[in-house]
Amino acid sequence: MIKKMNPYCAKVLGDLSLDVLVFFDLKNIRYCTGFTGSDGVYALSQTKDWFLCDSRYREQARLQVAASELICYQSKFDSVVELLRSSGFSRVGFEADRVSISQLQEVTQRSSGQLTWVPVTDEIRSLRGVKTSSEIALLQRAADLNAEAFSQIVGLIKPGVSEEKIALELEFALRRLGGEDRAFDFIVASGSRGALPHGVASERPIESGELVTIDFGTRVAGYHSDETVTIGVGEVPNDLRQIFDVVLEAHDLAITHARPGVVLADLDAIARQYIEKAGYGDYFGHGLGHGVGLDIHEYPTVSGRCKDKLEQGMVITIEPGIYLPDRGGVRIEDTIVITTNGCRTLTSIPKKYRALN
Repeated sequence: MIKKMNPYCAKVLGDLSLDVLVFFDLKNIRYCTGFTGSDGVYALSQTKDWFLCDSRYREQARLQVAASELICYQSKFDSVVELLRSSGFSRVGFEADRVSISQLQEVTQRSSGQLTWVPVTDEIRSLRGVKTSSEIALLQRAADLNAEAFSQIVGLIKPGVSEEKIALELEFALRRLGGEDRAFDFIVASGSRGALPHGVASERPIESGELVTIDFGTRVAGYHSDETVTIGVGEVPNDLRQIFDVVLEAHDLAITHARPGVVLADLDAIARQYIEKAGYGDYFGHGLGHGVGLDIHEYPTVSGRCKDKLEQGMVITIEPGIYLPDRGGVRIEDTIVITTNGCRTLTSIPKKYRALN
């Protein structure tokens, strides 16, 4: 018997009339079981669950996974299909957006028509949308490391220092403080490169009189931090100072309105409409934010296309931006957790404008 059935998984099984759910995605497996290895399969029905892995992870699985049964395989797909068939299952749900075509072909060919593989998309995508208190504590710790590391390297942000140097020192600082690894390739975009929303750090030296956007994060026990600051170096032209103020106000407005029940598209619109009214609507092309957890980008998506509602315990980013071609750009990002009647900011680097000399 399963020690404690995940209520969300139980609902998916019931709503879709599935006999069993099979997880191949390692992040979902980690979420459901605690397993941190690099290969494995997790299956669960309403009454029992199974963890399957090869011999390399047998002992690790014994320590980390409390499944009803542990199966050690030589051939992953043969073992999965044999388990499902011997258990008398028929309708098998799988992560449609995480399973490759070749993987699906492997299991369907071995099923010999005895198993119906049912693609599950939105139901599984939102599995990790609402965080537990222990998950939020890990996300908070990762966010705290951001603030500590940034305080250690902020003095390096000055004319003549390359973007790559700042990114590297920031990564070193996060690792020294206990971060597992960088959450993604750090963005350090100065001057005209600030108009690149994903301007990964380059060899370009920072110059006086320009803005520098730094987007970075780390991991703690698999959970990510994500934060963006934009700062000035020397005396910055008035047009760039103006877009900073517009972005900061849009950022603050969105955070003020983030609470349970708010439609994500409406939250995106609050920031987007403010930027549009200021005359910069054509220069804010991406969504307002995204969920953060075991993946750096996960459910929910904060964009004009998402009609889902915020729920207590969701963790999302708020990151409006304005990007002026050949001039520069501004993005300001915090990670927030939705509370009973509002939200709480996990990231803590001050976002008000500051200029370094």
